[in-house]
Amino acid sequence: MHPFFKFCAPLYKYGMKGDWAAAKRILENNDKLKHAAITKGWSTLLHVAAGANHSHFVEELLRILDNEHVSLQDSKGNTAFCFAASSGNMRIAKLLIEKSPHLPTVRGGGGYLPIQFAVMQGKCEMTWFLYSEINREEFEEPDRKSLFFSSIKTGNHRFALQIAEKWPDLAWARDENDDTALHILAFDQTPLHSCSHCRDIANPISINPGMKKVVTLQLVKYLWKKILLKKRISEVIRIISEPYQALFDAAEVGNFGFLSELISALPHLIWEEDEKKHTIIHTAVSHRHADIFNLIHEIDSQKDFIDYIVRCRVNLSHPSPSEAEMTNNTLLHLAAKLAPSSQELVTGAAFQMCLEKRWFEEHEGLRKDGAEWMKRTAENCMLISTVIATAVFSAAINIPGGIDDGTNKPNYLNQTSFLVFAISAGAAFISSSTAILIFLSILMSRYSEDDFYRSLPFKLIFGLLTLFISIACMMIAFASAFFITYNYGSWVVPNSIAVLVCLPLLLYIFLQYSLWSDIIYSTFNCRSLFRPTKCMIYT
Repeated sequence: MHPFFKFCAPLYKYGMKGDWAAAKRILENNDKLKHAAITKGWSTLLHVAAGANHSHFVEELLRILDNEHVSLQDSKGNTAFCFAASSGNMRIAKLLIEKSPHLPTVRGGGGYLPIQFAVMQGKCEMTWFLYSEINREEFEEPDRKSLFFSSIKTGNHRFALQIAEKWPDLAWARDENDDTALHILAFDQTPLHSCSHCRDIANPISINPGMKKVVTLQLVKYLWKKILLKKRISEVIRIISEPYQALFDAAEVGNFGFLSELISALPHLIWEEDEKKHTIIHTAVSHRHADIFNLIHEIDSQKDFIDYIVRCRVNLSHPSPSEAEMTNNTLLHLAAKLAPSSQELVTGAAFQMCLEKRWFEEHEGLRKDGAEWMKRTAENCMLISTVIATAVFSAAINIPGGIDDGTNKPNYLNQTSFLVFAISAGAAFISSSTAILIFLSILMSRYSEDDFYRSLPFKLIFGLLTLFISIACMMIAFASAFFITYNYGSWVVPNSIAVLVCLPLLLYIFLQYSLWSDIIYSTFNCRSLFRPTKCMIYT
């Protein structure tokens, strides 16, 4: 048998599995295999075990390896330490450094340092550990750029901020796609969740009042501050506008924190135009980002000018618009268009209409769809309410346990279960009757635009609430009636039924949760959609 299949293949398998005992038996008879290449890619047993995250295997193997064997490289130039850095295994990394302290500075495939592998794989803890182990002078300019941009792309914004503070010229540096850090951060739609598990850094940069002190916004503020301090205004505009305009990307995805940081330091950016001659306000309206549109409340002295833009788009370089310009897309035209599919946040055309009406009042097609959806919902709910009212009315007439012929009183009048039945049956009938009336009023509505904004959402909320109450009371009435009728002999059956009646209620809540959340969101959120918030620009 070929030595590769007799020794190397089993060693590779044991290294991947972490079976040190089996690997040790082979190594005892073939000492050179402990540092020999056992794969086509020249990987040693240490490479395999480190890449497979087997700490115990690595620890035992290091006991029999010489120092020079620890830094052996595979065909791509990677050491076992590069694999440990990529996997983020702190124990293996510390074991390897203890054996060979220079490993963090040994470059691997592509000429990358191990810390670069850790950053590219998003291993936050490993990144900070290796950063503390390496002399800053080891980082060449390509290394610094690679670390900086990789940490931003993987969400390790705290480390990116640390790198930027050490080398401020990274603020306007460009990656392989010719993007600056601000271009990448403009697309960040979840800035409040960036690498929160990383340890705090010293002297955090303060950010605008009213904004949470998150690292992403600290990074944006720091980079923007450095650009403004070191570059002329014309260069600043060019930096954020090439190869594409970061402002409009941020406005498109709704990155309000990013825009507020940039505009707070350079307010006239709010008037920058894209190739369609649209400002970021136009983009915010097109993509239904109310937070960005609300920046208009902070431009006190320029509100009249904004009103003018609402009537006609103005090319700022030509304050007197031509007749042709007056016919182009204004804010009203953009608001008149339905929201993009990514911004359809609620279920049903009726509640989408409630939100859209806050943007513009000419959505006739959506109004018709909303009316049709509301009618179908009301009809179905009214049918269910009618069935419940009929059922509980019949149950109230046909008293469980019967009536005493002598006294004409229910036989179980003095039992607690009968009292529960009477109360729940009455409550079910009253609530279902109320639901019928509410849904009937919905069916008889005019379905005007104001109805979608005011009365219809509240009617549907109270209608669904009373319907749920009627279902709950009906199930309680059923359980108590069942208990009255079958409470003799074994208690297992009536008690089990009394518990199982909760399942339909839980199922109702589970199935209708999405609808309920949409109703509450659209009803109450659309009322405060354009209310001025805390000052985010002029502080």
